[in-house]
Amino acid sequence: MIVRDFDDIVRDARDRVISDAHWSSVRMLLADDGMGFSFHITFLEAGSEHTFEYKNHFESVYCMQGKGSITDLATGETHQIKPGTMYALNEHDRHTLRAEEELIMACVFNPPVTGKEVHREDGSYAPADEMAD
Repeated sequence: MIVRDFDDIVRDARDRVISDAHWSSVRMLLADDGMGFSFHITFLEAGSEHTFEYKNHFESVYCMQGKGSITDLATGETHQIKPGTMYALNEHDRHTLRAEEELIMACVFNPPVTGKEVHREDGSYAPADEMAD
């Protein structure tokens, strides 16, 4: 059984807290935990906009706090994001996420991320076999 406390990770396990331009993510579960998925709590700054395309991962996201929107760049369709909204990028969907207010999101990635990923120029993460140790 794996039991972790969010506050302990933020305080003591800084290698599990990843930040980039206008967002940060606390990685509660990573690939080396052996669960077959990773689990993160992600914070997006109010007023920020992010374009991602996880070509090598599936992601499901649940909004816990805040308000924003997500646009599917293939269709142009925009959906409102608020507490209780879940979206799943089941087709590696290229999308733009906008945070009108700070968004706090629970995210699951499959395959799991290692914790060393950074977004590439196209908004994706490299597959695990391309990750440098």
